[in-house]
Amino acid sequence: MSLWHATAGESWAPRAPLDGDREVDVAIVGAGFTGLWTAFYLAEADPALRIAVLESEVAGFGASGRNGGWCSALFPASPATLAGLGGRAGALAQHAAMRATVDEVVRVAAAEGIDAHVAKGGTITLARSGPQWERAQQEVAAARTWGRDETDVRLMEGAEASARVGASAILGATYTPDCAVIQPARLVRGLARAVEGRGVEVFEGTRVTSIEPGAAVTDRGTVRARHVLRATEGFTALLPGRRRAVAPVYSLMIATEPLTDAVWDEIGLRERETFTDHRHLIIYGQRTADGRLAFGGRGAPYHLGSRIRPGYDRDRGVHARLLKTLVELFPVLAGTQVTHAWGGPLGIPRDWCASVGVDPATGLGWAGGYVGDGVATSNLAGRTLRDLVLGRDTELTRLPWVGHASRAWEPEPLRWLGINAGLRAMTVADAEERLTGRQSVVARAVAPLLG
Repeated sequence: MSLWHATAGESWAPRAPLDGDREVDVAIVGAGFTGLWTAFYLAEADPALRIAVLESEVAGFGASGRNGGWCSALFPASPATLAGLGGRAGALAQHAAMRATVDEVVRVAAAEGIDAHVAKGGTITLARSGPQWERAQQEVAAARTWGRDETDVRLMEGAEASARVGASAILGATYTPDCAVIQPARLVRGLARAVEGRGVEVFEGTRVTSIEPGAAVTDRGTVRARHVLRATEGFTALLPGRRRAVAPVYSLMIATEPLTDAVWDEIGLRERETFTDHRHLIIYGQRTADGRLAFGGRGAPYHLGSRIRPGYDRDRGVHARLLKTLVELFPVLAGTQVTHAWGGPLGIPRDWCASVGVDPATGLGWAGGYVGDGVATSNLAGRTLRDLVLGRDTELTRLPWVGHASRAWEPEPLRWLGINAGLRAMTVADAEERLTGRQSVVARAVAPLLG
């Protein structure tokens, strides 16, 4: 179990499974954030709708109960990519929608009485080497070309950054206020209760074996519906015909024991800011409500054939490297006990661009491909799917990611070779910069392949 699963404060005994065929208006496959946000907003908009959510495990089993707990305005595709889909205005609208989504998640959690340990402290991205500081400055300069001012993202000089985060070797940082830290399992479980309170049926232990126009076929019966919405994210590859749609790549995490006040005085994060740095191989962390450091990162391999196995949730080597990195960031943590180590797959589309849509001809809909930025993006997806299902023409349905279709991943073994080469290249790029003190040539070479 993840730290979040273990501290959600409730039983994980499954709800009742589907008990045979039935007919509804909307069938949603997957009881993670995407599926539950969609059910929530549909039931809120039209209480008469008959909605069923189908989940093979339990609500919050997957990425929604295993992630880093960042509810951020980060979107996996760049503004330039979004501009290619919907022009400059579309790219700016997408970013504005993501910023507003952070506050929407905070609002709903409060309104529904979901104690998700929310704190909106923003994100500090540290620069701890010359090349990282150059990238920090370039990031802010690029943001200004898109009209993003200091209330959106800004530079922090070393002293200011060090006062917020007591990490080693800080030269500076970038800061954005657009991130709230959450306990994700508490949020997803609270959403499950909220949708049930609005009349939505949530069936757990019910594996969907195929999705067809007008029906979701399960191992316990067929659910017929005008709209069938796929919200399976990293587990999409398990569905027939979808193995090359999204690559399930694992991200792993650790959590420390609760730390003393004296240790926290050295580390900082007094506003529970989320933190990362400008290295190439992604890391991410947060200060939990009960005084732990939860810390994660990439580095686990992609498994041939898009395989997903419980055993892949743990990797001793990756978890050990995460602890080493954490102690290097915060030397005061030397000797600190790690109480939880876990992981899970996230969904990566071939062009690194998340998407959402509904085919009006078939009634089939989808959302996903968040590349690890799904806590807030899934909420935006849920509101967008609501409008698409109800046939509304809104600002949300006109955003550039709506209706986007990523091309399929290459067949194996090319997929395995390419993804793992990319992951390895990021590790090499960071090592190269430590040795040379200059921007990585390797990172520049593989950047077009990594979105």
